[in-house]
Amino acid sequence: MNILKTLFVKTLILSTLVAQAAQPKGDWKKHVVWQGQPNAVAVAADFTDDGKVDVISNSGGKTWLFVAPDWNRHLIGDDKDHTFIHGETFDVDGDGDADFIGARYQPGLIVWFEQPNKNATAGPWKARIAEDEIIGVHGVLKADVNGDGKLDLLANSGQPRGKFPNSAVWLEVPKNPRTAKRWTRHIFADRDAPGLSHYLGAGDLNGDGRLDITMAAKGGPQDKSGAGQWFAWWEAGKDPTKPFKKHRLPGKHLGATNIMPADVNGDGKLDIIASRGHGVGLIWYENPKWKIHNINTDLMSPHCLQVGDIDGDGDIDGATCAYLSRKAAWFENDGKGKFTTHIIGTDQAAYDIRLVDMDADGDLDILIAGQQSKNVVWYENPLK
Repeated sequence: MNILKTLFVKTLILSTLVAQAAQPKGDWKKHVVWQGQPNAVAVAADFTDDGKVDVISNSGGKTWLFVAPDWNRHLIGDDKDHTFIHGETFDVDGDGDADFIGARYQPGLIVWFEQPNKNATAGPWKARIAEDEIIGVHGVLKADVNGDGKLDLLANSGQPRGKFPNSAVWLEVPKNPRTAKRWTRHIFADRDAPGLSHYLGAGDLNGDGRLDITMAAKGGPQDKSGAGQWFAWWEAGKDPTKPFKKHRLPGKHLGATNIMPADVNGDGKLDIIASRGHGVGLIWYENPKWKIHNINTDLMSPHCLQVGDIDGDGDIDGATCAYLSRKAAWFENDGKGKFTTHIIGTDQAAYDIRLVDMDADGDLDILIAGQQSKNVVWYENPLK
């Protein structure tokens, strides 16, 4: 009886600790944009130029624009070959409105959709190729790589085959993207990114004024090379059109997927926040010695990551949605790199997550493309 009582007390204490760690901070209201099919990507912008943030998502070869606030949907792309695993949005052609970029895993393809004359609901949008020679495009990211004041696009070539195996590129938008055969390709990771790479990040990690690039590779049973399970960063040289220098970060990380630079501890140096999206948990690396600190050790498959000041206290927090745990969460930073996990939603899976002020109230909300949960939702930030 004493043994049973002891076990009960220990279980109660453990359950209480888990519950305390998982308590939401504030009531994050869930808004459903759409449900019915798996969605691997969702991006947000004021596509309709009415001051409200809209959403573009892709499922089953169809690309949809959901117009806020009622989320009426408009078909802007209908092509069975356009089933995208990731995406971005920015003004590609410089005409003052937001365009959409979709990335297909394999055969590798990146397509940009031109918004028609600031009339976003007048679909379909014209789709043009940005890149079609890399294979295994799992992540794309907009960034100004060469410092010319214009956005470029980062993308990985994560398969060990094709013209650019185990590599990664940045794509420069041509002067006239409407007529170009494809965007200008620059290889920054030249066959030194094996192990099924995933998502990318960008930031000046060594303080030399140049934009460095981060990337992760999941490894695991699908990685026949056995060379994955890593986080790494590529140091930019004087000429960003040449391959960057790779620096592998400490540790072996089964299922490594997401990696984003951010000043976690407020010391003026960019650290790195990372998740094991095909494994368990999230960590951060402290610059300059890249010491590993845990953020979360129990979320399974946190296959998406965003960083930003979620609670408005001046430091960098993080957010994810773990598709096996089926939990959406944000991670509160105390300003020194100690994080508290707050679960804001359950029975929600994701392949993509974005921090966006969806309701124009001055704080960062959380937009999620639910793959296994077959929906697109956003959680309203109650913290400010």
